Amino acid sequence: MKAKTWPPIRKSTNHGKPTFIVDARYAGQGERKFFTTKVVAEGWAQVQQVRRQNEGHSAFDDRELANYGWTIQKAIAFALAHLRTQEVSVTIPAATEALVAQKRAAGKSDQYQKDLTNRLRRVAEHFNGKKLAAITTADLDAFLGGLTVAPGTKNTFRRDVRTLWSFAEKRGWGLAATAKHTEAATTSQEAPGILRPEQAARLLSETTDPETLAFHAIGLFAGLRVAEIKKLQWTDIDFGEGWITVSAQNSKTRSRRLVPILPNLKAWLEPVAKVAGPVLTKTTRNAHEAAREAAGITPWPSNAMRHSFVSYRLAATANAPQTALESGHDQGVLFAHYRELVRPKDAARFFSIAPAKAGKIISIAA
Repeated sequence: MKAKTWPPIRKSTNHGKPTFIVDARYAGQGERKFFTTKVVAEGWAQVQQVRRQNEGHSAFDDRELANYGWTIQKAIAFALAHLRTQEVSVTIPAATEALVAQKRAAGKSDQYQKDLTNRLRRVAEHFNGKKLAAITTADLDAFLGGLTVAPGTKNTFRRDVRTLWSFAEKRGWGLAATAKHTEAATTSQEAPGILRPEQAARLLSETTDPETLAFHAIGLFAGLRVAEIKKLQWTDIDFGEGWITVSAQNSKTRSRRLVPILPNLKAWLEPVAKVAGPVLTKTTRNAHEAAREAAGITPWPSNAMRHSFVSYRLAATANAPQTALESGHDQGVLFAHYRELVRPKDAARFFSIAPAKAGKIISIAA
């Protein structure tokens, strides 16, 4: 079959006179013209054919686009927008710097800024200078899938990646959907790891450094987060009134809360307490590791001290709202992860661990 030529030339009549119609319309462009002679019609048709070829449409079949309700013009506009985004996009380090600056201005904690920066630095190292607009969802899925960390940690990375790409979209550097459409890691609803009463007693007995002892005691028997203890001042600890004040500025949730100083916590803290100044003046990492190893706690559960406090405190009080207020937790989290994790008799043993009784707790367990 002979291939049809474009534009088609059709013979017709106009007011009784022979005429030739050339239809050079395509994709909403071009025109249809009438000619009195075939030679002139063919000449104009040839000019239109060359023009279309020069514009690149001779090699473009727009029928598939039409199936999606798109025209050539819409496709070109989309491509141009994509190219412009590529042109003005920035690298992950540059975007991270702008994002962290915004978070700092919004009053986010130093720890949040540090954690966000460190995780996004790993993303930047993986993509090695690529601009955000050049990174696809498949690229991000490959990065997240390749992380040799727990599923929950992978989702923390994914959360920060989504935060960065959402911020980038507002700046015209990329599309938030690129990160939004990544696959979340499947996490199991396992109970948080806690220390048994005898383990907690051994940890405190093996702690020889006064500041590390305060760090362990506050973590175990007041449930403050590590970042909160690092910011704690001795003036925040009121032995007379019996409260530890966690200010809104120092709290992860940006909400002020009061945590009771339980009798055994008071017994551990009073001998090492100071009138003023920070509770921790130096890093406790090495001293903590030494005490943990001497106590034989291997492996060390993630957030073990805080999880222990919340678990035993909920069992001791049977009062979820009170425990939520003291720990700065959401009640839904308490019921999902801590309910019925330990028994009341274990909670009684845990909160009876004091300097004079620590050895007894250990010997009973042995």
